[in-house]
Amino acid sequence: MAKRDYYEVLGVARNATEAEIKKAFKRLAMKYHPDRNPDDKAAEEQFKEAKEAYDILGDPQKRAAYDQFGHAGVDPSAGGAGFGAGGASFSDIFGDVFGDIFGGGGRAGGGGQRAYRGADLRYNLDLTLEEAVAGTTVKIRVPTLVECEECDGSGARRGTTPTTCPTCNGHGSVRMQQGFFSLQQTCPRCRGTGKIIADPCPHCQGQGRLRDQKTLSVKVPAGVDSGDRIRLAGEGEAGEHGGPPGDLYVQINIKPHPIFKREDSHLFCEVPISMVTAALGGELDVPTLDGRVKLKIPAETQTGKQFRLRGKGVKSVRGGVVGDLICRVAVETPVNLSERQRELLQEFEKSMEGDKHTPQHSSWLDGVKKFFEDMKF
Repeated sequence: MAKRDYYEVLGVARNATEAEIKKAFKRLAMKYHPDRNPDDKAAEEQFKEAKEAYDILGDPQKRAAYDQFGHAGVDPSAGGAGFGAGGASFSDIFGDVFGDIFGGGGRAGGGGQRAYRGADLRYNLDLTLEEAVAGTTVKIRVPTLVECEECDGSGARRGTTPTTCPTCNGHGSVRMQQGFFSLQQTCPRCRGTGKIIADPCPHCQGQGRLRDQKTLSVKVPAGVDSGDRIRLAGEGEAGEHGGPPGDLYVQINIKPHPIFKREDSHLFCEVPISMVTAALGGELDVPTLDGRVKLKIPAETQTGKQFRLRGKGVKSVRGGVVGDLICRVAVETPVNLSERQRELLQEFEKSMEGDKHTPQHSSWLDGVKKFFEDMKF
């Protein structure tokens, strides 16, 4: 039976790009390869046919010969029987689909030992509000994996070096043939490192890394807030087999403050005042992060009234203008009254008869009365 046109097999136009040809083959291979269609001879033949077409059209030289001379212009041995040799391997074709499942990712180039980047670490740093606003420098101790100084991270006893793995020839992976299907997997002998350590370092037992603590000085910029992170490049865990170290991320957390509450660049505080000051007005000292300031309370001030002290907040680490300090007044009810004080308050209450002195209370009573009437209670 005459062979079908390779472009027809893959379902692409004759002017298709290499990417389009590769994508078409991926689609057919995913549909027909034997692992998905066990004991299905028809699917197996379709997979072989697609692979043969891809071996030719995926190679620029073979494709040029095929375009000029057709099937007669290409070597028949480059077809279906040549799945394990020539053309692209399974891991090459499906590498971006299956990642490192078949051990194809992360291999050191040129047959060298596989190196892994160290893990990133996180350290939670608690600061006072004052430290966060002004900036500070703190020393922290971080438990981590550090490079073994005895073997300089190689894992081999001093004076010796790891040898190339004879099973994978230093590649860290081996290719296995399952029928006509070729798979690549991590070398079982060296576990993907590409090297064998015959005489391990006694200090780190061949790991190249040790658990230890290191002391670091962290410069905290002014204006940081809870949730901000400071990145210390290269201060994470040491890498494996000479790989680069990870990073350390210092997570900022601001401890609760007895007076202030921060929201972005603004500070908030509650200022208790006596009912006499609220009624008659007055002046009192209010704390700020740079000292005391005078706050003038006008007469007839009610609970909840807010006063804004501009420029007495925080300048964010991200820049911008300094925020404000928002003071919320809370009128305090006197406690622990003497008998005479009670009598004076009762006399004062009698003198306040009428609604002109308590407009909010009178308005509230009118609202309650209307509510009861509407609900017919």
